[in-house]
This record gives sequence, C-alpha cells and structure tokens, in this order.
Amino acid sequence: MSQRAVLNCLKFSLVATLLLILQPVFSQTKKSTAPSLFPDLESAIEPRRKDLGGDLMVYVANRDTVVYQKAFGDVNNRTQAPAGAASTWFTTALVLQLVDEGKISLDDKVTQYLPVYGSYYKSYITVRHCLTNTTGIKAEPFKTANVHEMARFASLEEEVANYAKIDIAANAGDAYNYNGMGTNIAARIVEIVTKKKFEQLMRQRIFTPLGMRNSTFASDDGSAPNPAFGAKTTAADFIRFLQMILNNGVFAGKQILSEKAVAEMRKIQVESSRMNGVSKAFAGLEQTLGVWAIEGSEKVGASASALVYPSLTGVWPMVDFSRGYAFVLLPKTFTGEQNSNVYMGLKQVFDEKWKGRKNDAR
Repeated sequence: MSQRAVLNCLKFSLVATLLLILQPVFSQTKKSTAPSLFPDLESAIEPRRKDLGGDLMVYVANRDTVVYQKAFGDVNNRTQAPAGAASTWFTTALVLQLVDEGKISLDDKVTQYLPVYGSYYKSYITVRHCLTNTTGIKAEPFKTANVHEMARFASLEEEVANYAKIDIAANAGDAYNYNGMGTNIAARIVEIVTKKKFEQLMRQRIFTPLGMRNSTFASDDGSAPNPAFGAKTTAADFIRFLQMILNNGVFAGKQILSEKAVAEMRKIQVESSRMNGVSKAFAGLEQTLGVWAIEGSEKVGASASALVYPSLTGVWPMVDFSRGYAFVLLPKTFTGEQNSNVYMGLKQVFDEKWKGRKNDAR
C-alpha cells in the first residue's frame, strides 16, 4: 500500500472515530435554528432583566426539540450557575429511581435505614415526609442566608446524623416547614441503600444519562454535598432534565424514570394553606413530591398540570404538561428575592405564544 493510501486510511479512521465519539452529543436533543421564534418573550424579559438577575440564559423546549434559546447579557451555553433549591428536583428524581427499582419505598420509615432517629423520637418520619418538608423537625424560617450559614460537615452521613438530635416541632406529616433537611435525609438513605456516595450516584444515574456534562453537586471546599441546595448547572443541561420529566421519564429513547414515578412527582402532597415559612417565590404554590405545582387542583392527591421549582438563586425551571413545553431561566448571579409575579407574567406571555403550535402537547 502506498504512503498516500495509508495516510488516507488513517484520516478516514480518525474521522470515523470522532463521529462515533461525538454521536451522543448530537443525538440527545434536536435544536431549532430559527433566530427568534418568540420575540414577545424577549420583549417581556428585557424590561425585567434587573429583577431576573441581569445576565441570564433562557431555554424553551418541547418533548424532543429545543425551540428557543437566548443569552441575555454576559452568559453563554456553558455558563454554570447555582441551582439553589431547584437542586431538590434532581435529588427527588434520584430517589424515585430507587423506588422504581424496588430498593426504597416512599412510605418506608427512615429508621429502617437510620436507626439513630428512633433514639430521638423520630420513628414516624417516612421518605415521603422527607420529600414534602413535613418531617416535623424544628427549623428556623427559611432565608437566603440560611443556605450560606449552614454548618459544614465532612460527609452527608455526618450531617444527617446531626439532624437526628434536633428537636421535633410537630408530628411527622402534621405540619409543613420548608427547609433542606428532609431532602438531605432522603439522599443519605440512597447512599446507604446503594453503598455509593451521593454525588457519584447523581452523576452516574441522572447527569450522565441525560448528557448534563456541566452539572455537579461537588462542593467548592470539599465539604459534604448539599442535595437540597448544592447543585451547579447550566440552562442547556437543565432543559434536558425538564424534557425528561415532560416525556414521562424518557429522554432520547432512554428510560430515566418510570411513568409511574413522574405521576407520583406530580401529585399534590401539601396545600398552600398549610405552608409555613416559605418565601414570596413559593406564594400560592402547592407542594408535590419534591417539587411544586404551579397549575392544578389544591386537592391532595390531584395531579398538577404544571410543575415548577423557584429558587432564591433566581433559577426558574418549569414543565407544563398540558401545553407540552418546558422552560428554564438561569441567571449568572442573583442577589434579590424571586417575585413569583414576574415569572408568572413571563409564563402568561409564553402560554399565549404557544397557543396553536401543533404536535407539541400530546
């Protein structure tokens, strides 16, 4: 074989190898190339940018296609930002995977995995209580500062063991109190059941299958991960997660969650009238399993038609099942407090624009 032929073969092999490596990157989610499908949305965002954080990424998608993406200010597709309280949505999905596999039941008592809780009069707390902020464990009213002032622990095991010593303020299931303790307890149970660390499980089971390459729960200082508030992600990554939820657990042909798990996630667990210590961002919302109902009946057990997880970091991820779209707004930084009226105003603009689009809601 001539030298030229050998070189040509090598070039062909290299190209073929690169195509095989890059194939998953291009096959996950189709993207629209239309320059401005939703100018009304841009017109609504621009005058509100200061209230939304200034520099922010916005993504909109249906079940298989990103139909709109835009950078406002100094951000791009790789700009990573804190997910804040919306981190709980990722953690809930991880817990529900274990429920799908029969390794955990939502109605298991936490003492089945954490016997120390029985020694401190917490024998009636269940995994479901943990994911609905109804553990009854005493906590201060939630504020932005609480997240930054939380004690740093070397591991999730150490942190959750410390929760066992905190006083009970109400019987499990009786009172609602928004804080991250329940989410972190549920995440620790997942570690115990799988014998793996939380951040490893999240990467292997949620982030990697969804192609969320720029998402992590790793802490900057090497302390324990925070399953309730500690994720860092990009808007491009987050929209993939939301598409999976919109598709009843399926993304790019892969079953991440069962349809039953997503249905459970949509069930109203706590009415807004029972909630204590929530910020303005959650005003008027009902608690479902690990996330919030933005549209739906206030009746416990009813299914929400749209889910959202506002965060004090300014991120606003939303899935609208009835209209068939997902939306995420992710600011680079955010120093204020979310005003639900601002975000609901944007949703109304987009709902109006979405009317008449065919084959999106099905």
